[in-house]
Amino acid sequence: MNNKVFAIVPAAGLGKRFGPGSNKPFQTLHGKPLLVWSLEIFEAIDEIVETIPVLKEEDREKGQKVFEDYNLSKIKKIASGGKERQDSVYNGFKLIEDNKCIVLIHDGVRPLIEKHLIQEVIKEANGSNEGLKDYDGVVLGVPLKDTIKEAEAGIIKKTLMRDSLWSIQTPQVFPYNTIVRAYEKSMNENFYSTDDAALVERYGGKVKIIMGSYTNIKITTPEDLAIAEFLLSKRGS
Repeated sequence: MNNKVFAIVPAAGLGKRFGPGSNKPFQTLHGKPLLVWSLEIFEAIDEIVETIPVLKEEDREKGQKVFEDYNLSKIKKIASGGKERQDSVYNGFKLIEDNKCIVLIHDGVRPLIEKHLIQEVIKEANGSNEGLKDYDGVVLGVPLKDTIKEAEAGIIKKTLMRDSLWSIQTPQVFPYNTIVRAYEKSMNENFYSTDDAALVERYGGKVKIIMGSYTNIKITTPEDLAIAEFLLSKRGS
C-alpha cells in the first residue's frame, strides 16, 4: 500500500543573486508567480495529500492571497522560513502529523518540473520505506555535460571524472522518519547543507538517483528567468 505524500516547498531564501529588492518566489514567469508553477502540478497529483510552502514571515500574507487566487486547495498550512534553507525545511516537517508518510521536498524556484518526474520519484520512494529496499531516498539528477575541475586559489588541482558525476535536482523524496532523523542529527551537530540527500548520506543512508530533466532548472539569476521563459515557449505553454 502506498503511503501518503506531503510536499514541502521551501521559498524563503533571500535571493541575493537575483538582485537587490527582488522577491524571487513571486517574480512572474509567463504571467504567473514562480512559486505557483510547481504548486499547481502538486494539485494535480493524487498521491500528494498536502502541500506546505515555506515563506518568509513578511511574505505569509501575500502568499496566502496568491494561493487563494490560484485555488491551491492542498495548501492547509504555511511554514515560516528560518535562517538557512535547512531550518526552513525543518519548520515544514514540524507541521506534518503523519510520521508514516513520504516527504517530497521541492525548491519553490524550480518552476519547470514535469508531472511524470514527480510521479516517478514518488513511485520509487514508496518502495523504499523503512529499509524494505536497499535505499533510503530518491532524487532526480542529470549527468554533467561540462568538464569539472577542482581548483584552489585559482589554480587547478585536478580534473574530476565526469562519467560518475551528476547534477542533483529536486524533488527529493524520503520516508518521513528517515529524513527527520537525518535533519535532527545534523542540526544537533551544527552541520548544514543545501541538499537534503546529503544529510541522509551523512548518516549512512543510501539515496537512489533517477534521471531528471535538463529543463528542470533552478531560477537563481535574472538570466535563468529568461531561459525559463524560452523553455516554456518551446513547450507551447
